[in-house]
Amino acid sequence: MTTRTHRTPQQWALVALLAVIALLTVAPFLVMLLLALSPPDVQSIPQEMPSELTTENLTGVLSSHGMVRWTLNSAIYSVASVVVILITAAMAGYAFAKKRFPGRDVLLWSFLATLMVPFQAMLIPMFVLVTELDGVDTFWGLIVPTLANSQAVFLMRQFIRDLPDELFDAAKVDGASEWWVFWRLVLPLTKPILATLGVFVFLWHWNDFLWPLVVAQSDEMRTLTVGLATLHGQNVTTAELMAAATVSVVPCLLVFWLLQRYLVNSITMSGLKG
Repeated sequence: MTTRTHRTPQQWALVALLAVIALLTVAPFLVMLLLALSPPDVQSIPQEMPSELTTENLTGVLSSHGMVRWTLNSAIYSVASVVVILITAAMAGYAFAKKRFPGRDVLLWSFLATLMVPFQAMLIPMFVLVTELDGVDTFWGLIVPTLANSQAVFLMRQFIRDLPDELFDAAKVDGASEWWVFWRLVLPLTKPILATLGVFVFLWHWNDFLWPLVVAQSDEMRTLTVGLATLHGQNVTTAELMAAATVSVVPCLLVFWLLQRYLVNSITMSGLKG
């Protein structure tokens, strides 16, 4: 026999507040989708529901060579950065958490001190360095300067530090090499935090605007965010611009949907450890 729980007025008030916040959060996306499905000649937010919805704007955006190229550039920039950052952050996190070597703590805190330096302060020196190395308008010039992620290293170090030392000691007793321990123990045990970092790093690079704007100067090397910004100065209707923005949101939703299980597990495990 099931028992029905009764909510208190305070709980109902909290539910109502959360519902309002959720509605305010989703409202801009709903307006964007409504404009994307409106007729192409729509130039502003309609006062009422359009009499007919059309996918003409979306199909036009997907068939545009510029959009396809910009999306491909953003995908390469984001996916390559995620893969490299996750592997290097896991390696560094494992070394800082489970290894003993001279200057370990000094190196760690020196690395974390870079978090206090705003990216805008490093923009000009980074651009000058990339220019001297002929990295402007290249994928490596776009990707490599963003790979040193101290936040990812710190999170990996904190997560790996809480793993039991007995697992690693047992593997060493059985003759396992450092590479075996890393690939067969560290990476499988850190799947939740790797997925969480993967989501954050992907969203950061996919939505990154300032660095791609500076480095990717030709139309063929522009990322999606920079490409969408250039559409404002062209003869593009609001409906078409919102259709392009809708297409740019889809990969973010897809990545979150695929990794949300690991994301929830990571948050749960963090709460249990805390």
